Amino acid sequence: MNRCVHRIELVFFLTIVVFCSTPIFAQSTSTTSSDTTKKVRTIAAKAAIRSAILPGLGQVYNKKYWKVPLVYGLLAIPVSTFNYNSKWYTKTRYAYTLRMTLDTANYKNIAPELKPLSNDALKSYRNGFRKNMDFSVLGLLLAWGLNVVDATVDGHLRTFNITDDLSMSLTPRIQTLQKGMGLTATLHF
Repeated sequence: MNRCVHRIELVFFLTIVVFCSTPIFAQSTSTTSSDTTKKVRTIAAKAAIRSAILPGLGQVYNKKYWKVPLVYGLLAIPVSTFNYNSKWYTKTRYAYTLRMTLDTANYKNIAPELKPLSNDALKSYRNGFRKNMDFSVLGLLLAWGLNVVDATVDGHLRTFNITDDLSMSLTPRIQTLQKGMGLTATLHF
């Protein structure tokens, strides 16, 4: 039993050594296809980097000018919600701090909308606005990432050959080995 296990391990080890030491041959590619592949990756990479640096620049590089207002419109949503929440976070934090420190001299500086609220309500609003600010930052990062992904995909699709020449032909065929008849469908691109 022990010898059998050692033989299996030896065969496994030799198989690994043979496969790892043997050069693996792939299909040879012509210089044209490898250059095209490199070109496609370069276009997509340039578009992605440009969009990561400045939103919309990758779309301009891909000549998709109509997407630039959409990109900035999408980015404006989290920026405006951040500004709104930041303004109200500052007001509620200030009001809550004044109330907790009992600074009655500065009560007149509290926003009129916040004066009738209790301390617990101010604390709850403050925490809610802070949480919404964090979500706005995450939304901005997500929108920026979608901008980069869109530019990258458009960069890849820029070199696709899209033609209307799609044809299909049906030809009857007799197979001699199996002694039967069949129908072959060929789709030409």
